[in-house]
Amino acid sequence: MAFSELPPWAAWRHHPERVGFEVVFVQRSSDGYRVHGTTAAVEDGVPLVVEYHIEVDGGWRTRRAEVRNISRAGHGRVVLESDGAGHWTVDGIPSPWLDGCPDVDIETSCLTNTFPVHRLVLPVGATATAPAAYVRGEDLNVQRIEQEYTRLEDDGGRELFDYDCPTFDFACRLTYDQHGLVLDYPRVGSRVD
Repeated sequence: MAFSELPPWAAWRHHPERVGFEVVFVQRSSDGYRVHGTTAAVEDGVPLVVEYHIEVDGGWRTRRAEVRNISRAGHGRVVLESDGAGHWTVDGIPSPWLDGCPDVDIETSCLTNTFPVHRLVLPVGATATAPAAYVRGEDLNVQRIEQEYTRLEDDGGRELFDYDCPTFDFACRLTYDQHGLVLDYPRVGSRVD
């Protein structure tokens, strides 16, 4: 499996549990990618805007993520940084509970499920764990989540993965395009571009 270069932008409509829109702009850097995205949505009657800047290295490991939000509680900001070997700081404070997490996963983003599939390069039928530093949208709380990806046979040029997140007792089948971007994330969102 070899994904092609990421496009300069992508967008998702979030539905049905969260109703809104996410737009992300992608820049190639000398050692990976920089992405800048924004999600504006309403979930359970709660409006929310989340803006993120994420840097991933050439091995698709998250090196830095700055996440800002606007919610009923006001404005917030959190910065996560990794040494690339799985050690993290949150707002400059060492965060050993995140040790071993190569990825950041933002609750309000379809984009962040791109990083593990690029990094893992799984053959058909293989399964791998992908723990992540998970950032909640409304309060920017950071926690560790456990995730697992299983690559299935492709479906006419679309890559299929079974996704399991025991932390939230959630599982689904994710569909990706030739760039490794999510096309369909059941109960969460779908690509519109």
